[in-house]
Amino acid sequence: MIVLLTGGSGCGKSTYAEKLIAAMPKRNRVYIATMQVYDEESVKRVARHRAQRADKGFETIERQKDIGGLAIAPGGTALLEDLPNLLANEMFDGGDWTRVLPGLKRLAALCDNLVMVTNDVFADGVSYPPSTDEYLRRLAQINAGAAALADYAAEVVYSIPVPFKGEAPCV
Repeated sequence: MIVLLTGGSGCGKSTYAEKLIAAMPKRNRVYIATMQVYDEESVKRVARHRAQRADKGFETIERQKDIGGLAIAPGGTALLEDLPNLLANEMFDGGDWTRVLPGLKRLAALCDNLVMVTNDVFADGVSYPPSTDEYLRRLAQINAGAAALADYAAEVVYSIPVPFKGEAPCV
């Protein structure tokens, strides 16, 4: 089962993703963390997410770029948190953004279950510098590609999943 979850900041995506994972087989459960820690706020966010998934049987892998080069055991369950960070790392920190979607496809082929988390950052109506506009266009492409891969996709609103593709896995 391939799952894509989207929504605004702090809407409950991560909590719902972990609920889905908890209902899936515990074999080879991997949490793929893409966030680069630059400041105190990101340190706090990482600590909150680690505490949230403590005792849930995850092996945490820090992987900020080149998701397709990740070596994990086939047949497991993975939670990829999150696509916007992964793309930003590839675009702005010496990576190659064109390898994100092929990397997701490779990861999906390796896993029995893959839950991908992304953000809805497209509705604020703000004008951005050209580099940010380019990032948003590419994120839209990555999100569309991830949605095409997904068996189930939902937007999480106020901690409530609103499906827009497929049937929700049993939680």
